[in-house]
Amino acid sequence: MLLNCSIINRKGARLMLLKSLTKYDTNLFYRLYSLTVKRDCRSIIWLSKTGDGYLYLVIGALLWAFEPEHGELFLYTALMAYALELPIYVLLKKMFKRPRPCDFLLDLTAHVTPSDKFSLPSGHTAAACLMASIVAHYYPPFAVLAYSWAALIGLSRVLLGVHYPSDVVAGMLLGITIASLSISILG
Repeated sequence: MLLNCSIINRKGARLMLLKSLTKYDTNLFYRLYSLTVKRDCRSIIWLSKTGDGYLYLVIGALLWAFEPEHGELFLYTALMAYALELPIYVLLKKMFKRPRPCDFLLDLTAHVTPSDKFSLPSGHTAAACLMASIVAHYYPPFAVLAYSWAALIGLSRVLLGVHYPSDVVAGMLLGITIASLSISILG
């Protein structure tokens, strides 16, 4: 009986913690999203679109073609990393099935149309942080620029109403982890 109460108390504590984190996450989302209400969001949309994936392919191809020292290894590392990241990202989306804020919260409209219906993790942020980590490894002088751009991609996803801040943090962790793994194998 005592063991049973202990298990219930731990479950209750976890539930309370999760509820508190969700409340904080939602409040932070509203504070950030409110900055874009009744504003022209074209620059934020443009920034977010730089994380759609096309830019990664262009960067990889250009480095492979014109930068003989690290370009080829950069491209192979990025291809391996994205080949690992994409199925994990899809699996996590299906596992968590977290509704997007624009689909769940009242009186809220996203500034862009999301590519799928689930929110956790942010795929744009995962891909941007993955790319930033690989850029930072092979081209250290560009590390600050790459990570700043990745952080802005994550922020843009919240400002546009399609992700909660915790989705962005999860995407960041996913991207950096997969990039680190790929670099340790190939780099």
